[in-house]
Amino acid sequence: MSSTDNQQPAQNSGMLERVRAIDAQIAHVWMVRTFLKHCDEAEDDDDLREIVRDLYDFILAVGPVDDSIDPVAYLKMAKKKMRRLVGATALYEQIQPEVSGHTNFVMAARSLRLAVDRIFQIVSS
Repeated sequence: MSSTDNQQPAQNSGMLERVRAIDAQIAHVWMVRTFLKHCDEAEDDDDLREIVRDLYDFILAVGPVDDSIDPVAYLKMAKKKMRRLVGATALYEQIQPEVSGHTNFVMAARSLRLAVDRIFQIVSS
């Protein structure tokens, strides 16, 4: 067995750890998305509905993590969709004070920012 053969499982293991770390943050993105999707304010706000769609687009694109996940394909898709996730986060932070100053909306913005920043770090590493 060559040293390259030994490196491949270790590399895949590291990639799988990154995938799982992203998946853990997606749980937070999902909760923010669900909160925004079902809030009364989303009924009349096109920007808010766009944010909900963009968050869902990222979540759907990377898909659920299970034992058959291909870490290379997952990380590639996460990187490809990152711009949209970052954009949705920035838009929500921008419009959130206009949508509502309620603590739930403020905390949703903070939670989303923390999760997206962590996903960005993982994807970029």
